[in-house]
Amino acid sequence: MSTPAIHEIIAGRALSVEESKQLTYAIINGAIAPAQIAALLTTFAVRGIDVDVLDGFSQAVLELARPLDLGGRECIDVCGTGGDGKGSFNISTTVAFILAGAGYAVAKHGNVAVSSACGSSNVLQQLGITLSEDASYLRRLLDLHNICFIHAPLFHPAFKQVASLRKELGFRTIFNALGPLINPARVAYQYTGVYNLELQRLYAYLLRRRGQKFAVVHSLDGYDEISLTAPTRVVAHCGTWELSPHQLQSPILVAEDLTAPVTPQESAQLIERILTGNATASQRKVVIANAAVAIWCYEGARNDLAHCKAIADESLISGSAYRVLQGCRGLL
Repeated sequence: MSTPAIHEIIAGRALSVEESKQLTYAIINGAIAPAQIAALLTTFAVRGIDVDVLDGFSQAVLELARPLDLGGRECIDVCGTGGDGKGSFNISTTVAFILAGAGYAVAKHGNVAVSSACGSSNVLQQLGITLSEDASYLRRLLDLHNICFIHAPLFHPAFKQVASLRKELGFRTIFNALGPLINPARVAYQYTGVYNLELQRLYAYLLRRRGQKFAVVHSLDGYDEISLTAPTRVVAHCGTWELSPHQLQSPILVAEDLTAPVTPQESAQLIERILTGNATASQRKVVIANAAVAIWCYEGARNDLAHCKAIADESLISGSAYRVLQGCRGLL
């Protein structure tokens, strides 16, 4: 990409999907100088992005990813963008086990910690689960336990090209918004939490454009998940609404109820306590609320939210979710 074109983008010219793809290739392939990349990323961070830019960047990253064939299984991903600064525990990872225990096929995309103390990949390793790019291993996990874990760095090696620059910039860039959109399994269903309402709007446009069934959630006090500390705005393939804690059969929780432990080891222990029925009522309620909406995303009009919550409850209470965790340990 030429210097004049970069100047035009910085000056405010809108990009098409194809132009955004080509820009992403140029950034990742080193065809643009680091200083110019920094200027572009800063421009997007200050000015904001639109759905075509988000679409183009995510398409390019997916095209550069290592391919992953899960044997035709229609899976759901449960993945948040992070970046909300709230420091909550690994809710989406816990939800993934609950969904798998209920019989839903889960292809959980995740990474090590970026904005939190412990990312999903950190806690999975502490739980004794092997992270691998071997497709046969991932299919075996899925066949045996309805779940597999897709560690982003193993499938997106191109990200290494911009890792040091992103770290030097020290602020959230467009790459931070891509996580749930670049699952190499190309899932049919997407349950995603995002860190602000504008990104929620962009995600909804893009997921509709891609023809996926989805639910994108944002708690109105800033969490990238259903926190039960405030109402949650839900945008799905079939509509938009707000869910209150009361509608999810919960009192209003406080932030301290969701606080993450300090270390990955303690985070793993917390997930075990939740899955074995030894966590607090608040911790249990928040994972069940998220699992219920994720199941609803998969089931759609076939079941109402109350029924989906009952499915999630049964997976947890019966021990099915914990048996999924036990089965995944040490399998290679």
